[in-house]
Amino acid sequence: MHIHILGICGTFMGGIAVLAKQAGHRVTGCDANVYPPMSTQLEAQGIELIEGFGPEQISLQPDIFVIGNVVSRGNPLMEEILNRNLPYISGPQWLAQNLLQDKWVLAVAGTHGKTTTTSMLAWILEYAGLNPGFLIGGVPQNFGLSARLTDTPFFVIEADEYDTAFFDKRSKFIHYRSRTVILNNLEFDHADIFTDLAAIETQFHHLVRTVPGNGLIISNGREDSLKRVINHGCWTPVELFACAEGWNIDADNRVALNGEAQGELNWELMGEHNRLNALAALAAARHAGVPVTQGLAALSEFKNVKRRMEMRGVVNGITVYDDFAHHPTAIATTVSGLRDKAGSARILAVLEPRSNTMKLGVMKNALPESLKDADLVFCYDFNLGWDARAVLAPLGDRAIVKDNLDELIVAIVAVARPGDNVLVMSNGGFGGIHEKLLQRLTDL
Repeated sequence: MHIHILGICGTFMGGIAVLAKQAGHRVTGCDANVYPPMSTQLEAQGIELIEGFGPEQISLQPDIFVIGNVVSRGNPLMEEILNRNLPYISGPQWLAQNLLQDKWVLAVAGTHGKTTTTSMLAWILEYAGLNPGFLIGGVPQNFGLSARLTDTPFFVIEADEYDTAFFDKRSKFIHYRSRTVILNNLEFDHADIFTDLAAIETQFHHLVRTVPGNGLIISNGREDSLKRVINHGCWTPVELFACAEGWNIDADNRVALNGEAQGELNWELMGEHNRLNALAALAAARHAGVPVTQGLAALSEFKNVKRRMEMRGVVNGITVYDDFAHHPTAIATTVSGLRDKAGSARILAVLEPRSNTMKLGVMKNALPESLKDADLVFCYDFNLGWDARAVLAPLGDRAIVKDNLDELIVAIVAVARPGDNVLVMSNGGFGGIHEKLLQRLTDL
């Protein structure tokens, strides 16, 4: 089969391209921003990339066009596809019908921690010799790639609640027919497509409805939102984590299931959120047949995903971290995790409110509280629809806001001193700020 992917350079669609190529299909694709690293990764797989969405691409005559959710009505290639009544399908649906049909799908859903937990779960299965396929919205360092297809029954997928395509407004995760599902947490997010938390809960319940009776749902017992989802109706066994009546972990990293000791988690990851991610991954792996002791041994060798508290460099005693945090809850959790590690050392939090939800300002008022554990806060106010200075005013002179990236870097370098931890948080590239900061610090 020849598939032509519209929006191929997104993490998810790029992953589908890699999987399709590994399955023996001919894969071509296009996007508005064909540039490294995704472009080089895809080209290395022998995938032909085209810049832009020109309607002349129909001359490729693929068997089907696979449409990413970056594509909307008015896209010139999409309009030509519609006008000519050519076959098209969404990425998640193509994946489900062509690659996941005979798989035991282990899906990780939730507002936070999906990428990390999916990576943990894939690594536990790999460590146990189960050789899973996977599709992850990041690059797990234990594997060095974000997608892989294998001939075993197991497939681990990061199950996103974002909508599928312009013609299918269900969440992506509805398509996967998952047998094992992790519900990590659930908060309001994606304000560009969901009106409120209840709307997201509805989509999560659609996911719950698809899990078979011989499957397993692993749900965060601390989350009232997930309790509501389950209470709407559930036909599948449920195991809880982060609570005494299910999977739990104490301050000494001792893991228990229903009060019975299972072993100890020995690793270097920071933060309570990662400890809970580990519980969920251990529970899901156990459902696939991996003993908890073996899961714990695997996690002792787990290397976190790139851009999850990733140390980018140390210059003159100043450590620069990169993290994907962009939701206030994730920001608070990330800063708190670094505080636990850094102790009394200063944390300089550097934030780019880049996600659609943050740009809309829906959660702007939660930002000061989420940054309370930082000693200084630097915010990049670029094309925001709200006043970052006014929002961060409760932090007083601890907060510095700039609408120019170079000026922001200068401000950070001016106050940074040996022993400091510079924590950069964004769900985008942030203009290459990490390398620019390290270079400026080197030049001091």
